Amino acid sequence: MHDDELIRMANQIADYFKAYPREEAVPGIATHIRKFWEPRMRRRLLAISADAAEKLHPLAQEALPLIPVPAA
Repeated sequence: MHDDELIRMANQIADYFKAYPREEAVPGIATHIRKFWEPRMRRRLLAISADAAEKLHPLAQEALPLIPVPAA
């Protein structure tokens, strides 16, 4: 999967959760990504997050540290 597609998908999740209070939105985003994304997708998102910070929704950025890094 292309990096821009992962960013787009993470941003869509963040857009959904932006109506929630921040204390619910951030863990909600992390939980969704942990539950529904393949480990390789999560690893890639975390790997590109520093370089793609300006493209990621702020709520998605906040959720990144809550997403466990799956073993390779």
